[in-house]
Amino acid sequence: MTGHDDFDPITVQREAAMFYGLFLRGHSADKLRRDIDIPRETLDRWLSRPHYEGDFRDNARRVYEFRKQVLAVFEELVCQARSKARLQ
Repeated sequence: MTGHDDFDPITVQREAAMFYGLFLRGHSADKLRRDIDIPRETLDRWLSRPHYEGDFRDNARRVYEFRKQVLAVFEELVCQARSKARLQ
């Protein structure tokens, strides 16, 4: 895995925008963060199971990185919304 360059930025933004839309409709930002995030302990548990094949492990790492990027974009959108709300 080469890191953050593996994903189409539009895909990450679309996923984050979907969660942001839920936020705008009144869903809790904290609950949405929990829905987006994959805790490191979960990834470690997935990777430590010997019966999972190599492809699964690679995919789990990719999903983990993708969700972290989505979470970062979501956080930025929420921060911008809160800043705009304070200014008004």
